[in-house]
This record gives sequence, structure tokens and C-alpha cells, in this order.
Amino acid sequence: MKIPGIGPKLLAYRKGKDAYLKEASNLIDAADKQGIEIHCYLEANYPGRLKSVPDAPPFLFSKGNLNPNPKRTVGIVGTRNATTYGRSITQKITEELARFQPTVISGLAYGIDIEAHRAAISNKIPTIAILGTDVNTIYPAAHKKTAEQMKENGGLISEFKMGAALNPSNFPQRNRIIAGLSDALIVVEAARKGGALITAEIAYSYNREVFAVPGNLQSQYSEGCNNLIRSMKAGIYMGPGEIVESLSWDKENDAATPAPTLTDTSDLDPMELKVLERLYEKTEAEIDWLSRDLNIPIPQLAVKLLNLEFLGFVKAIPGKKYQWTRPK
Repeated sequence: MKIPGIGPKLLAYRKGKDAYLKEASNLIDAADKQGIEIHCYLEANYPGRLKSVPDAPPFLFSKGNLNPNPKRTVGIVGTRNATTYGRSITQKITEELARFQPTVISGLAYGIDIEAHRAAISNKIPTIAILGTDVNTIYPAAHKKTAEQMKENGGLISEFKMGAALNPSNFPQRNRIIAGLSDALIVVEAARKGGALITAEIAYSYNREVFAVPGNLQSQYSEGCNNLIRSMKAGIYMGPGEIVESLSWDKENDAATPAPTLTDTSDLDPMELKVLERLYEKTEAEIDWLSRDLNIPIPQLAVKLLNLEFLGFVKAIPGKKYQWTRPK
């Protein structure tokens, strides 16, 4: 009781820890029986993109045939009251990005979300829904058929355990997972306030690439997108080139470009060499991406990058990115 930060609640937990372990064991058994996979933060099946997020959930539950760490992801979100224009743009975005085989992330809601999932299914690319319910409860119920189809190439993810109560606050809460899993987030249509804007704000705070589709100045469902662009929290989405360029997808696909050869690296420790090799391959990368890709905590990675910068191997550039540069 004298130790700072420890009080009656924690002491009570320590005394009753066996009951908590039994509850956890029962939860694992129930998940096994229901075909649900549990993703724990410290395990390899936990999405690496979320490990750099400060408020990542300690556990996730999933159903389907999904890869928790796909090579490329793009989030597509928007208003529940999608217009014909918004739906057609969503379909076009997904169709144009399909050749890069990204996993499409959204929230299974009415409007733009469900259109994004269905467009991904039509274009035979993986798609994952982040739920505000447990993975056994599909909300809205009208989207059950689509949710079942998604399990074949993608699936459902939730931070809420089986049987969790349906609470309206769950839906804004799950938006941070959509943002954290997305390499780039595209807002197609959004009113001045709403879940899509919450997701965009969170993605911006996570240093994700955020884009908004510009819309009619007289449409209330374009107001949110136009404001994101005006406040410079989102780039203007004009076509797939915006995503491809910002995430260097074209460079990843360029097999004709030979990988550079590392030289003069005898003074580097193994971790610095590992970081440098990855930057050679990518040319440039965000520190968050490097942290996820190499499984190195950001504070430790920042020290290594600073040393590499002093030695002239890398250069810091805007956007929390680092770029390989040949030492002089």
C-alpha cells in the first residue's frame, strides 16, 4: 500500500488472480470452439502496424482468413449517407488500386464503408472490417452476407470479447484501429462531423498518409472532406498516383531497379546495419514504418537513426521520414 500507484484495487486483483486466470482460460476455450483467433500484443500474430500506436488494444479477436500483417493496406471510410457520386468514387478507387493487391480496411457501416468492402470483394483483393461489436455480432445485420463473403479473403477484427455489450461508444473507439492498420486513409465523403472525420484525425495523429476526395461545395457530405484539405490534414485524392507515390508502391514493384550494395559499414553495430539495409531497399521510409517492419521500439530506433545520420548514411526529411544517402 505504501508503493506509489498501488492501491486497494490492484491489491484485490493480486489476491484474486486465480479467478482472472480461470476467466482467461474459459475465454480461450470459447474462442477455439467458435473459430475465433486471439491476437495478443506481444505475439507474432498481432498486427505490427498497431504496435507503434500508443493506445493499441492489448488483445484483438478475429474471424476469417486474414493476414494480420499484409504488405500493403489502405483504409477507405466515409459517411453512412453516401451519394451516388461517393459510391462510384469508392468503386473506382478500389478498382484502380487492385493491381497493387492492398488489403482494404473499413468499418462495415452503411454507406462508404460497406461499398469499400464490396468493391474489394468484386476486385478479388483482401478486405478487413473493424467492428464496434464482438466478431460474432454483425452490425448492421443487413451486412451479414457481405461479412460472410469477406471471411474468404480477409475477415473481421474486434477488440471486444465474445458476448460484450453493444455500446454506442464502441464505434468511435474502433476508429483508432482502422486508422492504425491503414498505411494510407482515404475519406471519400464526410459531413462536417462524423466517424469518418474522427478516423481521419486519428490517422493524422498517427502520422499516416491521409487523403480526402474533394466534393461539391454545395453538398453537406463533401464539407468534411473539403475542410480536411483546407486545414492541410489531408492531401487531395485525384487518383491512385497519390497513394502509389506517397507509399512508394511503384518503387516496390520496380524489379528492374537493382538493389544498391552496402559499403563502408564496418563501424556499424548489427542493429544499425539492419536499419541501413532496409533504407537501402526502400530509399526512404517513415520511422513508424521502420519500427513496425524491423520490430524495433521507436525510442531505440531513433537513437540508431541519429547515429546513422551523424555518420552520413541517412538524412532526415519532412514527414518523420529518413532517406538513404551515400556517405561522402
